[in-house]
Amino acid sequence: MARYYEDLVPGTGLCPPRAAFASDAGRLSLSGTWLFRLSERADAPLDFLGPEAPGAGFSELPVPSHWVLHGHGTPRYTNTAYPFPIDPPHVPDDNPTGDHRLAFELPAGWRSAGSVLRFDGVDSCFRVWLNGRSLGTSSGSRLPAEFDAGEALRPGTNVLAVRVHRWSAGSYLEDQDMWWLPGIFREVALLERPADGVADVFVHAGYDHVTGRGTLRVDARTDASAPAVVSVPELGIEGLPAGREVVVPDVDPWTAETPRLYRGHLTAPGERVPLRLGFRTVAMTEGLLTVNGTPLLLRGVNRHEHDPDHGRALSLDTMRADLLLMKRHNVNAVRTAHYPPHPAFLDLCDELGMWVVDECDIETHGFIHAEWRGNPADDPCWEPMLLDRMRRMVERDKNHPSVVVWSLGNESHHGRNFGVLADWTRSRDPERPLHYERDRSYRHSDFYSLMYAPVAEVERIGRREEDAPPETADDPELEARRRALPFLLCEYAHAMGNGPGSLAAYQRAFEAHPRCQGGFVWEWIDHGFRRHTDDGREYFGYGGDFGDHPNGGSFCIDGLVFPNRTPSPGLIELGKVFQPLALEAAGDRLLVRNKHAFRDLSHLRFTWTLEDDGVRVADGELPTPRLPAGAAAEADLPALPATAGEGWLTVRAALAADEPWAPAGHEVAWAQFRVSPAPPVPAPTVPAPTGSAPTVPAPTGSAPDLVPRRVGAHILLGNGSFDPDTGVLRALGPLELLGPRLDVWRAPTENDRGMGPNSVAKDWFRAGLDRMEHRTVAVEPGGDRLLVETRLAAAGFERGLRVRYTWTAEGAALRLVVHVVPEGSWGDLVLPRLGVRLALPAAFDAVRWFGLGPGEAYPDSREAARVGLYAATVAELQTPYVVPQENGHRAEVRWAELAGPPGRLRIEGAPHFGLTARRWTSADLTAARHPTDLVPRNHLYVNLDLAHNGLGSASCGPGPLPEHLLFPEETTFTLRLSALPPAPTGATVTG
Repeated sequence: MARYYEDLVPGTGLCPPRAAFASDAGRLSLSGTWLFRLSERADAPLDFLGPEAPGAGFSELPVPSHWVLHGHGTPRYTNTAYPFPIDPPHVPDDNPTGDHRLAFELPAGWRSAGSVLRFDGVDSCFRVWLNGRSLGTSSGSRLPAEFDAGEALRPGTNVLAVRVHRWSAGSYLEDQDMWWLPGIFREVALLERPADGVADVFVHAGYDHVTGRGTLRVDARTDASAPAVVSVPELGIEGLPAGREVVVPDVDPWTAETPRLYRGHLTAPGERVPLRLGFRTVAMTEGLLTVNGTPLLLRGVNRHEHDPDHGRALSLDTMRADLLLMKRHNVNAVRTAHYPPHPAFLDLCDELGMWVVDECDIETHGFIHAEWRGNPADDPCWEPMLLDRMRRMVERDKNHPSVVVWSLGNESHHGRNFGVLADWTRSRDPERPLHYERDRSYRHSDFYSLMYAPVAEVERIGRREEDAPPETADDPELEARRRALPFLLCEYAHAMGNGPGSLAAYQRAFEAHPRCQGGFVWEWIDHGFRRHTDDGREYFGYGGDFGDHPNGGSFCIDGLVFPNRTPSPGLIELGKVFQPLALEAAGDRLLVRNKHAFRDLSHLRFTWTLEDDGVRVADGELPTPRLPAGAAAEADLPALPATAGEGWLTVRAALAADEPWAPAGHEVAWAQFRVSPAPPVPAPTVPAPTGSAPTVPAPTGSAPDLVPRRVGAHILLGNGSFDPDTGVLRALGPLELLGPRLDVWRAPTENDRGMGPNSVAKDWFRAGLDRMEHRTVAVEPGGDRLLVETRLAAAGFERGLRVRYTWTAEGAALRLVVHVVPEGSWGDLVLPRLGVRLALPAAFDAVRWFGLGPGEAYPDSREAARVGLYAATVAELQTPYVVPQENGHRAEVRWAELAGPPGRLRIEGAPHFGLTARRWTSADLTAARHPTDLVPRNHLYVNLDLAHNGLGSASCGPGPLPEHLLFPEETTFTLRLSALPPAPTGATVTG
């Protein structure tokens, strides 16, 4: 079996694939502490197979695990590039190989005959010996492999030996934008196979949405002479012969919203198998994916398996935590990108309710670097290996009601072998449709599917106005079929770093066009590994942090949750966008639209809160109609008391009772409505050109304080002290500060950095926006104002921004009007941000604001922010993205106070401004690779922004929508700064 790991045979000695199921037969877990030895090549001595002591070099290793996460070798991350030469099916001679050895005791009375040794996941290829006897080989990392162990078992002590190769021919099918993590990373077990037992089971449980009837047939493959029988006591079914269909007059259907499972069992003479039955019918009806007669709208995420300490060796608690977070953020669908998950994850999807697109363990993306020459998808020699992977997935997962679509794989171009996979799957399981995105003829797919299509293109597709792809343009029959298919965005909204933007726009497009049946955000979790600096500070590593080369850098940090499963602002935004009901206020009426596909609203409790300038003044409960799925109705709003300031009514829909996925009171949806007119905002006066006096409102207060005057090395105006050479404010009352001065730079987000031509950050760096320099043109005290004119530009460029600051005193406060005029040729260059920055002493730490919150918000990612009165420390304002970048911006701030020992700085906008406050500069953020690189400076840097460029998702998709681009143009904005005494001890914030 020399170099068997390069064979195109999927394995040897394997038992036929079958469903994953439990039974009352014996099961001996072999997970635990094994002996392990790593060799750099695949041909190390086989000196660990028998009962004698193994050869040298062995140490202990937990199984399941990845050996590279336990000090043996290096984890490697690539996006598309293979980490070895493209030379299929060959791999390098230097092929790290892990030898695993376990001595275990066979329980007394164990029936050895027919016993099966089961591996649920081994990366990437392995060979197995039991008591020195070779049982076989297998590849297909995320799929089960079973071997007949009966003849090799012996009473008492047994020795199991497994040799695992990091690279194999199968690795060419596993280039899935992930860490390459070798090892036995899922459970290993010995399964007793009783005489007259159950070899396999296939549950068919359909539902007729017209009559409410269920149909049940349980096919069983047994070794028994007597037939197996099915019992479902809840339904009055007893002794139903396997293979016989029965009609149940009235059943509760299974859906992701109402995951009703009936418990039963299949009994053969020698074995009893528990069943969890979900009655549902999946169909393609009039060009749409339907379940139980209702079209689905998939509010989905792509999910890699990842844990920051254990890689893909996930615990049941971790899998449940993923699903609870998804459900609590209104996610209803998962694409198992890009391989079948641990089978327990699908059990949880059945139990908690989730639509699942189950994806085969096939991706050959790295062949893009060979212009797809040699791609296994189109090579008949690779057919057995590809088909084996599809069979093992379908057979393992066929009994899960949550699985509603089979996916043939991901990003493997196209080829004849996908036709083989599709034909076999349709014959084996005609009840589920198929998905494959990368073959743009869609001849093997029941969906028209794309990745990262812009919103405008999704809308065109929804109207069926899209252009035909080249693969179908000359084939009218094939094009007609494609155009009749429902549309799925199998990946969109790349959740890398700060973002993604435009989630609300995508959701509006999905909801406006029935053909668009939703999509799957890329992706669920940042694939970072927990690490520590020499002084013990924690951070998360990504590609290149382990000396791995080649590597995909931070491209694996692209999730909606951080590596430790803390929700990112992107997940909070997605939960708001995905909320399953719409709330709109019109006068004294509330329009409620139920966006559930199957569930009425009786599980929700509606409440309202009225706030006046962020302070709660009234609240109550709203009686709401029992609204069926898809229906809309109006409800009466309460008579509200008058508000003196900004009045905001917030309506919330929360769980009325505990659900399996969240406790009572969990907020499912909310909306906020302005109920008092906005106070008049004086329009700022644009300063006149240099040399003429601007017109400003007449100040109030004592005349000596309200006119600028030079005193020693200062210009004084009201409570302000300015530098006479630069006109920069240096103090306001007792508060030392520096600024504000115009600032256009933000530390690029991962989406700003983009891919290739989508990188707006490259344009920013080329244009020198990260190194803009100020030049003072004039400092002119006169009349009742101080006029400061500057020019902001980058070295080497003639374009710039002419800035005029007009300062006036208003009692103890200073009013600032900033007028910005672009000069020179800016072309289509957008600005990162537009606003001013000031610096305060480092002792300032407490922040209060009235505006959007509590979390960060940006132009195209602000649905989850609501108007209120908030308080936080400076540290709490930061979002700890794994890769440092622009973060923490609070939007539409009416006023903010920053407090330190000397007092408080109050800032007001006309009408609003954006706020960030951090202990490092944007330049520091730009340079840092990890949060631990950020060293607090001796100042607090505060940005007061008029506008930001949108976020988009150009790290792997489109940039911001046109309406969210920040082009340089003549602009005026106004701020008001006041120095206040320290807040009273014990002061609190309400709202």
